[in-house]
Amino acid sequence: MAAEGGGKEMNEIKTQFTTREGLYKLLSHSEYSRPNRVPFNSQGSNPVRVSFVNVNDQSGNGDRLCFNVGRELYFYIYKGVRKAADLSKPIDKRIYKGTQPTCHDFNHLTATAESVSLLVGFSAGQVQLIDPIKKETSKLFNEERLIDKSRVTCVKWVPGSESLFLVAHSSGNMYLYNVEHTCGTTAPHYQLLKQGESFAVHTCKSKSTRNPLLKWTVGEGALNEFAFSPDGKFLACVSQDGFLRVFNFDSVELHGTMKSYFGGLLCVCWSPDGKYIVTGGEDDLVTVWSFVDCRVIARGHGHKSWVSVVAFDPYTTSVEESDPMEFSGSDEDFQDLHFGRDRANSTQSRLSKRNSTDSRPVSVTYRFGSVGQDTQLCLWDLTEDILFPHQPLSRARTHTNVMNATSPPAGSGGTNPGSNGNSITTPGNSVPPPLPRSNSLPHSAVSNTGSKSSVMDGAIASGVSKFATLSLHDRKERHHEKDHKRNHSMGHISSKSSDKLNLVTKTKTDPAKTLGTPLCPRMEDVPLLEPLICKKIAHERLTVLIFLEDCIVTACQEGFICTWARPGKVVTCDLLSGCDLLARKAFQLLLDLIGF
Repeated sequence: MAAEGGGKEMNEIKTQFTTREGLYKLLSHSEYSRPNRVPFNSQGSNPVRVSFVNVNDQSGNGDRLCFNVGRELYFYIYKGVRKAADLSKPIDKRIYKGTQPTCHDFNHLTATAESVSLLVGFSAGQVQLIDPIKKETSKLFNEERLIDKSRVTCVKWVPGSESLFLVAHSSGNMYLYNVEHTCGTTAPHYQLLKQGESFAVHTCKSKSTRNPLLKWTVGEGALNEFAFSPDGKFLACVSQDGFLRVFNFDSVELHGTMKSYFGGLLCVCWSPDGKYIVTGGEDDLVTVWSFVDCRVIARGHGHKSWVSVVAFDPYTTSVEESDPMEFSGSDEDFQDLHFGRDRANSTQSRLSKRNSTDSRPVSVTYRFGSVGQDTQLCLWDLTEDILFPHQPLSRARTHTNVMNATSPPAGSGGTNPGSNGNSITTPGNSVPPPLPRSNSLPHSAVSNTGSKSSVMDGAIASGVSKFATLSLHDRKERHHEKDHKRNHSMGHISSKSSDKLNLVTKTKTDPAKTLGTPLCPRMEDVPLLEPLICKKIAHERLTVLIFLEDCIVTACQEGFICTWARPGKVVTCDLLSGCDLLARKAFQLLLDLIGF
């Protein structure tokens, strides 16, 4: 009977949990979903995804939220922890026929209160560029499915660019597009640009510049997700063949690889400083990989099923001071970090010292989270004894900073390790932007202006080094195509031809030969992490985990997007919890009037 009681407790949905920094609470009034609130039948549907963008609205409420549920796509004002969600007033709602949205990404560089660029990938292989504020559909890429017929698994804007984006498919291919070019009316022809172990990159042969600009063929099976490093120079890809592959995006060079313990890898993310990569997948594990050393440094076991999302929390970190002169800031300094860019730069410099030639100083405990098909949320800490096992731990006091100790992108005057083990220096006067609210890690806004056509043509002819940093701030006014129809159909698409060129050498990897090697160390050969917390927070498998400044956002396959208030950020909600609806509205009106 005791066992039965324990089982019931384990199956109970948790609405709060406690970590070292305090209590996290689920805010039921801040939950987003389909307006009719009817649970979504998730069988046969693509995962629910969530994207955030801040449009710098002068009202102070500039956060916008996009999510997909089945064939539907919604765009809302996100009110976070302070105001209740109003599901009756989506800014934009779209219902698709013949295909389903699978992923999406905002362009943070061009987002304004009047316009925002949103890329949406679909299960039939197309990619759509829409403006949910203007309610316009700008362009449809791969419309005839001549480039790729398989499901879009991941789509992201290239960091620092207003016009370039990368798309991954379940075919194992990635394509680089430019929003200002067309896709052509015939299947593209390619010529080999670069080839390596289990990957190849091709350019598109054409008399005039057309999409796709590049085609990447990576590994075997579906390419499940990719993520750009914080400085935008490197690209981490995870595939169904179980491999993590990290490329230098500029030079198209393979920097390093890692193999899962077994099964495919489903998700990947970078630490805010670009020094570590975490993956998750079908081995039920989270794996931490060192970018500098190109090796697995730890695995974490807490999930009972496939891990679907991993993400670092850039707002929660602990700083250990072994020399009182090394850091003289006060607690107030930490509270100002999010608002003071100079202080953020200074703190990033301190945080990077621990991994530099200066062996004295400030070390960082990284926090990351994971969610899985077991409906559980796990939080993990990467501590000094894991990161630096051969160095004695300092007996320093620990300062825990919960909200504002952000680690800016590695383009803010620090260094980022390169593939040759040396440091890649970045401009010392570049100032990192505030962390964008998106599924991906923060992107550094690199601004390189110039002639569009000449730069793009030269880049294709000489390689791809300019693609990663091209930003077309001086682009001409785009001519939008006809407005989006609410029931826009992308079904009934005929395919005239398919790309049969595939020059990549695919060699079957024998798991027995990789296990026990640096590519895939045995379980006993690396430290095994235990989660700080492991809580069941949903009835259906979890598909979203995003860390924001004042909350954590999760979503499950039922289509419910939940907000978890961070410690100390739920005062308004606590005051309102015992009030009736009229009192809540009156109190919220008062808060709005005083600007709270």
